Amino acid sequence: MKTRKLGNNGLEVSAIGLGCMGMSFGYGSPKDTQEMIALIRAAVDRGVTFFDTAEVYGPFINEVLVGEALAPFRDQVVIATKFGFDVGSDFGGTPGLNSRPEHIKHVAEASLKRLKVEAIDLFYQHRVDPAVPIEDVAGAVKQLIEEGKVKHFGLSEAGAQTIRRAHAVQPVTALQSEYSLWTRTPEKEIIPTLEELGIGFVPYSPLGKGFLTGKIDQSTKFDSADFRNRLPRFTPEAMKANQALVDLLGAMAANKHATPAQIALAWLLAQKPWISPIPGTTKLHRLEENLGAAEVELTADDLREIEVAASQITVEGARYPEALEALAGR
Repeated sequence: MKTRKLGNNGLEVSAIGLGCMGMSFGYGSPKDTQEMIALIRAAVDRGVTFFDTAEVYGPFINEVLVGEALAPFRDQVVIATKFGFDVGSDFGGTPGLNSRPEHIKHVAEASLKRLKVEAIDLFYQHRVDPAVPIEDVAGAVKQLIEEGKVKHFGLSEAGAQTIRRAHAVQPVTALQSEYSLWTRTPEKEIIPTLEELGIGFVPYSPLGKGFLTGKIDQSTKFDSADFRNRLPRFTPEAMKANQALVDLLGAMAANKHATPAQIALAWLLAQKPWISPIPGTTKLHRLEENLGAAEVELTADDLREIEVAASQITVEGARYPEALEALAGR
């Protein structure tokens, strides 16, 4: 697996990471712990060094899972986790935000124990908290870095001005936000800002929460606990309309002897050398498929062809319900 540098602070990670949320949270009931430990370790065996979790996934059980799975490989991997929610509030409705400095420090101490580490490699603010100046947030993480409890500071779904203000207090190593062929909002303002400041980009949901794999259509029925049931973009009508994007990926995949998922990930990797997506999965064959995207070469002509075709497709449906969408881009 090739590696990439996130930002200018020396953080090197595998070109493709592994998002671990769905193993415990969001996509139905938590999966079998031992099976997920085996999957995470299989990822390590295949060269993945970048693993993503958060206290709110579960809550807490995903960090415990990741910590146990990666304990034997601690010196070989980068573990990212997040703070910023009052765990116990309704994550599916309007979650309670809390990025007060004292809360950040409390979360860091708890995450260190669950992850079984002496320092958190990358500590993201999960969502911007309008009640707390971003300078105070950055200052709290700066103190944790000075204490040796955190190595790198990250933001998630933050707007350009927030990124600049935070970066002025404590250099931001990476931004994690949704980015894929069906969520291209970061291209207008965020990616140029990151490039200017020397900050890496970690796209989450790089496969459109599974839709861009081509394995989901308007007849798909999700588990009752699957949060996609509540997403406007996953109504049958929206999925039918958005099938055009999957068809585009499928056509390119056929030319490249690849899969739609691999083309979607290869497209992201081709955008900038400091982008490292974190597709999630609970299945070994999907893990191997996703990692295979790192070997798919898209030429300049391929990228132009995708761009021309994608520009003629209008993605239907909002990413999130209004209350959750309001947390992004502040």
